[in-house]
Amino acid sequence: MSDTTVTSESWLSRLVGSIVGVFFGALLVVASIVGLFWNEGRAVRASSSLKTGAGEVVSISPNKVDPANEGRLVYTTGEASSSEMLTDVTFGLGVQAIRFIRKVEMYQWKEERKTETRKKLGGGTETVTTYTYTNAWSPTLIDSTSFHEAAGHQNPATMPVVGASWAAQTVTLGAFTLAPEQVAKLDQTQEVPVDGSPGHPVPKGMTVDQGGYYRGANPAAPAVGDERISFEVVHPATISLVARQVGHSFEPDRTTADPILMVTYGTVSADDMFKTAETQNETLTWIVRGGGFVAMLIGFVLVFRPLVTVADIVPLIGSLLGAGTFLVGFFMALSLSVLTIGVAWIAYRPLLGVLLLVAAVAAIFLLHRFAVEKRAARA
Repeated sequence: MSDTTVTSESWLSRLVGSIVGVFFGALLVVASIVGLFWNEGRAVRASSSLKTGAGEVVSISPNKVDPANEGRLVYTTGEASSSEMLTDVTFGLGVQAIRFIRKVEMYQWKEERKTETRKKLGGGTETVTTYTYTNAWSPTLIDSTSFHEAAGHQNPATMPVVGASWAAQTVTLGAFTLAPEQVAKLDQTQEVPVDGSPGHPVPKGMTVDQGGYYRGANPAAPAVGDERISFEVVHPATISLVARQVGHSFEPDRTTADPILMVTYGTVSADDMFKTAETQNETLTWIVRGGGFVAMLIGFVLVFRPLVTVADIVPLIGSLLGAGTFLVGFFMALSLSVLTIGVAWIAYRPLLGVLLLVAAVAAIFLLHRFAVEKRAARA
């Protein structure tokens, strides 16, 4: 089921919008520079902290709290467990676990939009938007009042049953008690199937379907407003931990430039935990670098947009100029990104920073030379 609308925008309106966009584009370029510079400092601090921590960490037994290790960065491994019974009183279900989770999904209408913009002679544009409506299961309410075609696609205003989660107040690791932020890192769940037995009572108006409860007439043919409810649990498990020992518990080690707190499933050595953390730091660094470059490229595209809009009076010329300005923006963003990272490295990693700065200057020189040769060819 779909619906289509067509809207138009004049050349003058586009020009005014593109001029306003120059301001936001410039802000985006500046923000990208700041973000890239900050990211290099963050990466260096995290790497330095991990190297320092790897050299200072001491292994301890989880079965005894040794006061001699108070305030030190420690590594230990053992079973994280809890004796508490967690209960969902709505459904009368209880389980001994670290965390008990009720998951709820409702069958609802969903709107998808597909937009295609075409340039017209004279600089205006015509935008064709196609709205498609389908049914889907969603853990949250979808507001159908904002749909383009709300009639015939109404979703319920509330969910009769909502998701919920219960966590044990006390989770131990041998003689130690884990803090909530450490318990939160225990996220490996297993399904808890219900079967309608005396221990799994079926609420009125619901049926059992595929290991969960179903609120509706027919699970094989769901209707808008139907809900399916399932349950998951975090069981006791063997974990490995690196943190600062404080009394009978742990907290992030803030004696280094970047706080250290690592929790992972299984018996993993301290060396492997630090190596994994270093790899994650490098991955995050490259992700932020890529995001900074893309944001800067978008900023330059916005800065050049008025030129393209003026040329769009003749759509073909505008498209060619748009491709050219995108290419120029790409090389400018690449060069400025590398230059920013190089300057940051001079501050944080002097030797590598100088080498990167040389590469950035070379890229800028080649870009300038390309522009000069292009002007000479046109002349």
